Amino acid sequence: MARTPQPRHITLGGREAVALTREEYDQLIASRRQIGGQSARVRVLAQQAKRTEQLLHDLEALIASQGEDCTGRAHTSSAPCAESTSAQTGSCLRCELAALLRRHRDPAS
Repeated sequence: MARTPQPRHITLGGREAVALTREEYDQLIASRRQIGGQSARVRVLAQQAKRTEQLLHDLEALIASQGEDCTGRAHTSSAPCAESTSAQTGSCLRCELAALLRRHRDPAS
């Protein structure tokens, strides 16, 4: 592992400054470029995550607001529907989607 370079403090025109070699300065500039690129990628990922979160929220609201299931309960219930469109799972597609959204919802929200 490379050792951390120790800055060389100097006084220039009555003000304290740090002296860098040309190599150190070039490394500093390269690091700033990398951080700028990473920052842009993080910003794009954050926007995509917000759009995805909003899509899931809107989908969940749509499922919940589309009336009641075949037993008269709201579709936000975790209990399966009485009339099944999926013989293996015992619930309608709307209830399956609602359950999927509940499982993947961020626990912090």
